[in-house]
Amino acid sequence: MKVVILAGGLGTRLSEETEVKPKPMVEVGGKPILWHIMKIYSFYGFNEFIVCLGYKGYVIKEFFANYFLHQSDLTMDLRSNKFEIHNSNTEPWKITLVDTGDKTMTGGRILRVKDYLTNQPFMATYGDGVANIDIQELIRFHRAHGKLATVTAVRPPSRFGGMAIDDNMVTDFIEKPQIGEGWINGGFFVFEPDVLSYIKGDETLLEREPLEKLAKDGQLVAYRHDRFWQCMDTLRDVHLLNELWENNASPWRLWG
Repeated sequence: MKVVILAGGLGTRLSEETEVKPKPMVEVGGKPILWHIMKIYSFYGFNEFIVCLGYKGYVIKEFFANYFLHQSDLTMDLRSNKFEIHNSNTEPWKITLVDTGDKTMTGGRILRVKDYLTNQPFMATYGDGVANIDIQELIRFHRAHGKLATVTAVRPPSRFGGMAIDDNMVTDFIEKPQIGEGWINGGFFVFEPDVLSYIKGDETLLEREPLEKLAKDGQLVAYRHDRFWQCMDTLRDVHLLNELWENNASPWRLWG
């Protein structure tokens, strides 16, 4: 099953970073968050990716074009312009990088890569969110209900700490807990090919007409993930994810 990653947005709320690179290339622990997302899928054996490019997509192309060299030891003969590869440490990924337009909406981007999906079920997610999600369990859940689409429902992390108070005494203090109620779209979709018929063109926002109509038609099912999930929407989120990584407290790091 192929994995479609939406990596073409402007990332305007993260302009401190995205003036020079697309948001999926903002780094966590020295690697783009896009790489972290791909590592999550790869951990469960899914190694074929279709990356929907848009804003500054050439940065993503250049990263993967040079990835093999950056992950290897080299002996270079400058006079003959030849080099020898030693100890390559690259993942078994097959990556299709598709320019889906700077202004294309999320649904339109998926429709633009239709020819690469070969009329098979596929997964999709955003290029700015990580989670300790069990991808194999997600797929089993999708296949069991037999509907066209599965969306992962998550509880967003709170911006503030929580407290339990009894007679003015704090009996429990939780630093930035997950919100106790309410579910939001966390990405990590599984789609049957017929979902593409719900998308009309470049202007279609996946989160509007397609998902709304799928829900109305009884074809959209929520997979509840109540453990770790975090998107990278602001500079504060970048700092949080990097802090978790540096302190070896990154729940999404399922790989060794």
